[in-house]
Amino acid sequence: MAVTILKKLILIILGIGGGTVISGAVFAFITIIGVVPRLAEKTKTTSHIVFYENAIIAGGIFGAFTIFVDYYIPIGVIPAIIFGLLIGIFYGCLAVSLAEVLNVIPILSRRTMLYRGIKYFIIALALGKAIGAMLYYFADGFYSI
Repeated sequence: MAVTILKKLILIILGIGGGTVISGAVFAFITIIGVVPRLAEKTKTTSHIVFYENAIIAGGIFGAFTIFVDYYIPIGVIPAIIFGLLIGIFYGCLAVSLAEVLNVIPILSRRTMLYRGIKYFIIALALGKAIGAMLYYFADGFYSI
């Protein structure tokens, strides 16, 4: 009996420690690539940057909480679509920020000799990602529970 409690305690400590390290790394990554300050600058809302940072931290805590607790929030279809759209916008901003920090677009345009029409290339990438995500969730055979 005491051995199983000790094993569970060790697993709890390792889980909390591992989660803390990973979440710290994710927050550091988001900070390093400058998603929050850049979005605040582009939207001219730099006075609310503390709110943005607190929202990211609260989202991380809520995300960790959702792993352990099975819950259902009956918000309906339209709010779920809006929520999904906002999450997609955030991930898109994160991906573009990462690509910008790593200079992916300039390197890609030099190597492929694509100098004109780069904006159409980026739009095509975004549309391809959106269509792929919709196929994944809405077309039979792509996703199963």
